[in-house]
Amino acid sequence: MSVYVLDSNFFIQAHRFHYPIDVAAGFWNKVRQLAEQGKVISIDKVKKELYNKNDALEDWCRNNLPYVFFKDTSAIMASYAQVTSWAMSRSGHYLPNALNEFLDADEADAFLVAYCLEDPVNRFVVTQEISEPNRQNKVKIPDACIALNVSYMNTIKMFRHLGETF
Repeated sequence: MSVYVLDSNFFIQAHRFHYPIDVAAGFWNKVRQLAEQGKVISIDKVKKELYNKNDALEDWCRNNLPYVFFKDTSAIMASYAQVTSWAMSRSGHYLPNALNEFLDADEADAFLVAYCLEDPVNRFVVTQEISEPNRQNKVKIPDACIALNVSYMNTIKMFRHLGETF
């Protein structure tokens, strides 16, 4: 079964810009439904980025996402090593700070790619980031996905893939 692995910006940008929790109940009800069905998940690193903010988004996540929604990444270290190896091979392109941020153990980006690399046929990264292959000061998730043959898409494409509306 295909599963869509959500980046923190899926939640943050939806809440702050497009689908505020207090206005767009249909969006958030659909996310909860898809999470309960196991069609959308995320990882522990995203949880760390969303929690401890004491805001409406954290409250919504705590109250609406299943306990098993955030997957443990400790078992994907071989795939994480592949992502790390790719990133380091690009050290002539990316600035040191960009690589340090991307590979920071507390940051979700490289782990999202690694998690999907474990099962690239059935796992898709869902991010609002856009590929910027010439950018040197930030490693973008789509560029890592392209290099490692991991599928990625934005929120709307995910809903279209799933045939869902809200």
